[in-house]
Amino acid sequence: MTVRSSPHAAVDTIILPPVRDLGDGFKVRRALPSAHRRMVGPFIFFDQMGPAAFSSGEGLDVRPHPHIGLATVTYLLEGEILHRDSVGSVQAIRPGEVNWMTAGAGIVHSERTGAALRASGGRLAGLQAWVALPAAQEEAAPAFAHYAADRIPTIKDAGVRLTLIAGRHDGLASPVETLSDMVYADIALSPGARYQLRAGHIERAIYVVEGQVAADGQTGAFAAGELVVFKPGAEILLSSERGARLMLIGGEPFPEKRFIEWNFVSSRPERIEQAKADWRAQRFAPVPEETDFIPLPPDPRPVRYP
Repeated sequence: MTVRSSPHAAVDTIILPPVRDLGDGFKVRRALPSAHRRMVGPFIFFDQMGPAAFSSGEGLDVRPHPHIGLATVTYLLEGEILHRDSVGSVQAIRPGEVNWMTAGAGIVHSERTGAALRASGGRLAGLQAWVALPAAQEEAAPAFAHYAADRIPTIKDAGVRLTLIAGRHDGLASPVETLSDMVYADIALSPGARYQLRAGHIERAIYVVEGQVAADGQTGAFAAGELVVFKPGAEILLSSERGARLMLIGGEPFPEKRFIEWNFVSSRPERIEQAKADWRAQRFAPVPEETDFIPLPPDPRPVRYP
């Protein structure tokens, strides 16, 4: 994980996440958490998945694993993933749709390529984010919600297409039920288009998925694979000479610190230790029809929470 500086007054940090191979050629870029930036608003984890191409008989196989204290938000650009969880949900997600899974007190889920797509082969690309829950909601009952693409609001104007995945932004309100004030949007810029990013939330960042994005008054551009974190209150005019696609994330910071280890998030370190013990002892509810699971990784060193 590296960072680079920007002379632009509105930019706080530019994070260049490393590429990680999760096996079978499936690669991710993990922009959050970073040693240089732990969170942006309630967002505590942000992965770009793929793009990957699967041959016939191949596919994604993320075995059952647990979460606490967070909500996962899955949004695909290509392909399909079949979600299963311990509250009984079985749901395929496709591009433009949104899967919001509230872990709360604890949930287990798997993510796989469905049988039909596995037989034919295909491509997969998308984003997965984790949103930390407010302290009062960290032990909420686990739940899952799926939102069809036609329910997710989209506006088009002057070469800009904005799809509001979650939260409120630019006069839009997403139907996705969140537990804190936030914004998560998919923004596509046609060649030569410009977009004014206003200071609607205290913390904001853009992740460039495709192309390059320039800021008014900036020399050079933000490149694909970079997470650009803006300073609170800054307004910035974004443009793209050849076209680009980016994700906007942000929201209000929590008053309490958040801790993260493996798949667990909490405002209390001891709660994470309890979740680890519960997973080792298999006290989490299982995913129906799934028998395999991802074991807890061994602690490489005594856990030290900053």
